[in-house]
Amino acid sequence: MSSKMVGHKAVQTDSLRQWFGIVVVYLSIPLALLTCGGDFGWWQAWIYSLLIVAAGIGGRIWAEQRHPGLMAERQNTENIRSAKAWDKVLAPLMAVSLGYPMVIVAGLDHRFGWSPEFPLWLVVPGFVLIVLGYAFASWALAENRFFFSVVTVQTDRGHVVCDTGPYRIVRHPGYAGNIPPLLGIVLALGSVWALVPAAVALIIAVTRTALEDRTLQEELPGYRDYSQRVRYRLIPGIY
Repeated sequence: MSSKMVGHKAVQTDSLRQWFGIVVVYLSIPLALLTCGGDFGWWQAWIYSLLIVAAGIGGRIWAEQRHPGLMAERQNTENIRSAKAWDKVLAPLMAVSLGYPMVIVAGLDHRFGWSPEFPLWLVVPGFVLIVLGYAFASWALAENRFFFSVVTVQTDRGHVVCDTGPYRIVRHPGYAGNIPPLLGIVLALGSVWALVPAAVALIIAVTRTALEDRTLQEELPGYRDYSQRVRYRLIPGIY
């Protein structure tokens, strides 16, 4: 067997392994929610499960179609090794905080009845926030071919500023899209206590945004000019 064929099979194996990992992650979040909730008839949990799976897996399929190899690049160990020291801590913290703590708390809240029952007029806007936020974040992932999983600037590999799509609205739309669902999950799953992990996740997201923005200002050519055109990092008119 030629070395070329061996290399191709190795790439295919790595790709399958990466996609398997993505599927496992985005199925484990609904599993955690339903298990902690202890109620497989909990309709809000099922709707949220469909949304997180659609956004998490569907959004990555969309991004991979737009930019073949992006998912492999996001898992590239070289990128992870070259990441900023602070992001080697914040990146995994943010990844975990946006998913598991909120659904675990919301699930336990549902099981033990810690919060009063939320009326439908609060639950529905919660799902709207989730849909809009996840859609915006997925759009950012699909738009930016340099949407790495960690903060790293690689101008030697053609890394340039992305200023199209949602990047015309805010400078960090991937992070921005994950903020509305923090409140959305609280409302949609009817859990006042989920505000606690939501607040922690928000602090981590804002901190990472500020540090990443400063790094890009200093190291990515053209980013300072871009920041003059698109003034806000996360929320138009506010921040």
